[in-house]
Amino acid sequence: MIGRIVAICFVFGMASIAWMVLGGVMTQRTWSQGERLGPEVQELWGREHVQNAPQSTFIWEEDREVQRVEVNNGQTVNVTEHEKVHREMPVRFSGTDIQVDIGLDQRLKGLMWYSLYNVAFDANWLYKHREDKTGKVRLVFEFPVAEGLYDGFKFVVNGEDRAATLQPESGKVFTEVQVKPGDTLAINVAYRSRGANEWRYVPSTGVSSLENFKLQMSTDFDAIDFPVGTISPSLKTPTDGGYQLAWDFKQVVTGQAIGMKTPTRLQPGELAAALSFSAPISLLFYFLILFVLGTLRRIDIHPINYLFVAGAFFAFHLLFAYSVDHLHIVPAFVLSSLMSMVLVVSYLRLVVSSRFAFVEAALAQLVYLVGFSLAYFWEGFTGLTVTVLSILTLFVLMQLTGRVRWSEVFARGAARPPLPPASVQPAA
Repeated sequence: MIGRIVAICFVFGMASIAWMVLGGVMTQRTWSQGERLGPEVQELWGREHVQNAPQSTFIWEEDREVQRVEVNNGQTVNVTEHEKVHREMPVRFSGTDIQVDIGLDQRLKGLMWYSLYNVAFDANWLYKHREDKTGKVRLVFEFPVAEGLYDGFKFVVNGEDRAATLQPESGKVFTEVQVKPGDTLAINVAYRSRGANEWRYVPSTGVSSLENFKLQMSTDFDAIDFPVGTISPSLKTPTDGGYQLAWDFKQVVTGQAIGMKTPTRLQPGELAAALSFSAPISLLFYFLILFVLGTLRRIDIHPINYLFVAGAFFAFHLLFAYSVDHLHIVPAFVLSSLMSMVLVVSYLRLVVSSRFAFVEAALAQLVYLVGFSLAYFWEGFTGLTVTVLSILTLFVLMQLTGRVRWSEVFARGAARPPLPPASVQPAA
């Protein structure tokens, strides 16, 4: 009996090493594909968008008296002159009204899902010239990504679209508008673009006061999340498959941005690696069930039989790891589960019996291989699911073996006579 247990432990150890190797290979494959495909996806689709509010600067000239001393015919003369001095100062908008529409477009490349989106940006800013001087206001608009694509770009000032005359420099465009005391400027900027992972709007650099600020955002996904360092919306309204969000402030002082984090899907490569690294736990439970049932029912399950069962379990993870970058996760998981169960059930049907294979063995494999692996599909509940499963397994084993006299079992195993050789049928 002791020798049989040692042999089973050896089989378990070798299978565990194989899973560790497979998990390491999948981790490396995922990392290398991410390093190669990530920049390609960014070039084709775009990066995270961080849209800053336009910079507005009031520029004017004022007269200044300059005193200087001249020497004329040996006499010192004080001369007063007037000169123009260039002045400028930042000014803020008196109103902001922005509409943002974000549409999710997730793409699978190799072993990784990329959380991409389409964005339609339409913003209106209002500037009231409260200074008592005449001059001009310089408006500088910075695109969220310098090398991005911006379709339907508009830059309208008081009804005049200046987009066609603006020449971007380092991802920025600027224009200047003459103003006098009491003038009002209405600025509208709109475009359609594409990005990835997150979208942000930064109302100002550092902490500042926002006046009459309103931003409305619509999404076509309901798994909304907000990036770290952003403001929660004032209003959240569910829509058909998404949300309508609003940030509405009459007067607020803040240094935070407004943003949206697009949902991500289970990463096939990371999932395959995680399943491989945790597979020894599920195999341990399954071996325990086989060993206890074999002991209680006096079924002769040899360590070689355990070896083939371990191989069938390993085949599940191997097939899943190399099919998940060709199939979606669910079909790959179903295919791998069916293949592994067919291997185990058809094998134990020959080793033990059809009833044992189709009932006890199949049910245990559903729980400890399929169910254990399914726990990784529920992010945040994996650890709890595995813990509950472990406790239930311990409870079942304790109830099954509570009346077993293990000293007698081990003594019986030590005194077990060798199995008789198989009878030889005479030739026909």
